[in-house]
Amino acid sequence: MRYLSTVGRSEPVALDTALRRGLAPDGGLYVPEHLPEFHFADLADCRSLAETAHRVLTPFLRDSSLLESLEDITQEALDLPLPLIEFERGRSWMLELFHGPTAAFKDFAARFLAACMTRLRAPDEPVQTIVVATSGDTGGAVAAAFHRRPGFRVVILYPRGRVSARQAHQLGAFGDNVHTFCVAGDFDDCQRLAKRALNDPELVERLRLTSANSISIGRLLPQVTYYAHASVQLFRRTSAAADVIVPTGNLGNALACVLARRLGLPIGEIVLATNANRTLSDYFDGQDYRGRPGLATLANAMDVGDPSNFERLAWFYRDQDLRNSDIRAFSVSDEVIRRTVQEVDQRYHMEICPHTACAVEVLHMRRKYGHYRPHLVAATAHPAKFDEVVEPLLGRAVEPPPALATLLARNSRAEDLVADFAVMRQRLLALASH
Repeated sequence: MRYLSTVGRSEPVALDTALRRGLAPDGGLYVPEHLPEFHFADLADCRSLAETAHRVLTPFLRDSSLLESLEDITQEALDLPLPLIEFERGRSWMLELFHGPTAAFKDFAARFLAACMTRLRAPDEPVQTIVVATSGDTGGAVAAAFHRRPGFRVVILYPRGRVSARQAHQLGAFGDNVHTFCVAGDFDDCQRLAKRALNDPELVERLRLTSANSISIGRLLPQVTYYAHASVQLFRRTSAAADVIVPTGNLGNALACVLARRLGLPIGEIVLATNANRTLSDYFDGQDYRGRPGLATLANAMDVGDPSNFERLAWFYRDQDLRNSDIRAFSVSDEVIRRTVQEVDQRYHMEICPHTACAVEVLHMRRKYGHYRPHLVAATAHPAKFDEVVEPLLGRAVEPPPALATLLARNSRAEDLVADFAVMRQRLLALASH
C-alpha cells in the first residue's frame, strides 16, 4: 500500500514516510492509493477493538516496516474501554470514546501514532519535533501519548480564551518534552501556523518536524477501527446498518467513519453534527465550500471554520458529487446545546459534553422527521472537561475521571505567542538549540 498526496504533485510513498512527514512535500494530505474491502463476516469474531484494528489495518500497513509490530501496536495503543451504551431502547446507542488518559476520543489515535513513531525511530536519530494545533482535545492527547518518550519533542499551539479552563490546564500540565503555546488567535490561526512550519524546509530539517494533527494519516487510520468495531457489534444486534452521527470540527473523526463505510462495513447514513460554525452544514445544503473564521461556541473543540480534512473527504469522492454520498450535516446553536445537555440528563440520566449534545440534538431532529432506523451517536469527550458549561446546566458537580483529575492536580504553564509565523519560527529554532 502506497500513500498519495491530495494535491497530486508529490511521489507516492510508503506509510513509514507518510507518518514521518505528516504533510506531503506539495502541501497535500496523504491518502491511501486504494481502500481494501471488508464484510461484516470478516470481523464478526473479533472480541476487542485491538483485534478488530489488527485485522482492518493490516492491508494499510502491507508495505510498512511496522506490519510485523502491528499486533503489539494495537494492543498497546487501543487497549482502552469502548462502551456502547443503549439509550433509546433498540434504536439508539452512544459510543463512548472518552475513556482514555485525557478523556477525549483523540486518545485512541494519538496513542497509536506514538506507538508507530517510536518504532520507526532509530536509537541514534536526532530528536523529532511534533507540532500540533489544537482546538482543545488534540493537544492533550498528543502530549499524553508522547510525554517523556525519548527522542520526541511536542509543541502545542492552542487559541487563547477558546478552550475550556480544564482543557487549558491540561495542555500546560505536562512539561518535560512538551512545550505549550497559547496563541492570540483562533484555532484556524493555530492550524495555519502549524501548516506553515511543516512546509518550511529549514524547520523540517533542523527540527525533524512532523505533525500529529488529524492531517496525519497516522491519526486517521486508527479512528477507522472503532467505527468498524462498533458497526459490527450493532449489526450483530440489529441486523441493520446503523446511521452514525458524529460531532465534528476539523472533520478527522467524521472522515474515519466515512472510510469505515467505504471499506464495506455496515454503516448507513453519516450525519455531521456541527456547532454554529456552518461551513459544512452550508456546503451540504448546496452552497459552495467556503472556509471562514471560526466562531467561539460552547462546543469549543469544534470551533473550526475551515476544516483541514475536507480536502481528504473531497479527494475520496473526486469522481462524484460529494453531496450525493449519503453524508448530511446540521448546525446546532449554543442555546440548543444548553437545552440538550439538560434534556439528556433528565430523559436518559446521562451526562454529556457540549459536542456530544450537538450530535444528540441532530438525532432528535432526525426522529422528528421520521428517521427511525438504528442510530449510533459518537460521544467525543467527558463532560467534566467542560465543567464551566455543563455543571450550571445540571445543577451539580461532574466528577472528572481519575486520569483527568491527576492532570488537573499538576501545575500548568503555557507561553504566550502572537499569531505570527516569523515569531513562532524563531521560538521553534530556539527550542531546537537547547
